[in-house]
This record gives sequence, structure tokens and C-alpha cells, in this order.
Amino acid sequence: MAGKPKLYYFDGRGKMESIRWLLSAAGVEFEEQFLTTREQYEKLLQDGCLLFQQVPMVEMDGMKMVQTRAILSYIAAKHNLYGKDMKERALIDMYVGGTDDLMAFLMKFPFLSAEDKEKELANIIQKATGRYFPAYEKVLKDHGQDFLVGNCLSWADVHLLEAILMVEEKKSDVLSGFPRLQAFKANISSIPAIKKFLQPGSQRKPVPDDKYVETVRRVLRMY
Repeated sequence: MAGKPKLYYFDGRGKMESIRWLLSAAGVEFEEQFLTTREQYEKLLQDGCLLFQQVPMVEMDGMKMVQTRAILSYIAAKHNLYGKDMKERALIDMYVGGTDDLMAFLMKFPFLSAEDKEKELANIIQKATGRYFPAYEKVLKDHGQDFLVGNCLSWADVHLLEAILMVEEKKSDVLSGFPRLQAFKANISSIPAIKKFLQPGSQRKPVPDDKYVETVRRVLRMY
């Protein structure tokens, strides 16, 4: 029997958080190796573990996998979260891509200056409510199901819920004009494996703080 996947990243969200979400939604237990020093990172480089000299890296099924999208695609396909045919997979890829675009704004936010954060916060809310959430509200209306694709949970649903909760951390009533997304959030959050991940004490990471930002900057020499 294969061991648990092992995740190599910082003790914070970043690009690894979506991997934590998807593994948890699939009911897969995993271990984590947190990078706290430059020496740890350089050892991974020297050992040839990081193909493109980047993290996240996941040890899984005898592979040392890098590139977040490739890791997520593999997990989704392995655990039946990637649609039943090519058309469904294309829709999932499309929706995940849209959510990725929104999350890119959220991911860079902790690394901005205080002045830039104020401007970017308004930009994030505008993008969410003016571009991305209306699109998903329409998808749910046109599809007529509780899920974005088909009639069962997929990677696209997990990814969107993650993004919704991240935007709500910035503006708690951001879904006020989107009744279908409100229902979607309640539905997906109530799925047992996801509900468990949302409970205190899970491997879900908190909002990035200054300590996390400083660790990332130091280990990656982002100065």
C-alpha cells in the first residue's frame, strides 16, 4: 500500500493550499514538510527534487511532482473529480482556469505594501463581483444543478469554494447579490470531507500573516 502523499511547502497557503483542499475533498490523508530555512530549500534543489527549482512539490505514487496545475489534475483524475468524459473535463478546466485568475489577485495580496493593499483590495472585490462571480452565477443557473459540471462534485467546485471563502475574508457580504453562489457555498461546504477540512484543527491554513510572508521572502530570497 502506498504511503500518504507528502507535501513540501511553507506553513501557509500559497500555491499549495489548493492541493490541500483537493486532497482533503478526496478524503486523502497527507503529510507536510514545512520549509523554514534556505538550507532546506537548497537541499531539495541539490537532491534534484525540484525539476524547475520551484515549490510546491508533492511526493505521491512514487513521483516527485511539481507544477501546481499538474499536481491538481493528477489528484482530480485519480479520485474521480475530473468529470466523466472529455467535454466535462474541458468545462472543469475552463472553470478552474477562471478561478485561478481570480485567486492570482488574492495570492499576491499578502506580499504588497500597506498602501498597495488598500488599492488592491478594491480591485479584488471589483473583479470578483464584476467578472468572476457573475460568470459562475450564470453557469449554475444555466446548468440547473447543485454543481458546476455534471451532477456530482468535481475539482471545479472545490476550487471555486476555496476562492469564495478567500474573497469573503476580504468582504464578508460579497455574495449578497449572488443567490445561486450562496446556495452553492452552503451545499459544497456541507459535503462531509469538505466540512471536516473547514473545521478548526484541520490542515487548512489561516489567512497569511507577516510571519508567513517573511519566511517565504527569506527562503526564496525575495529581497
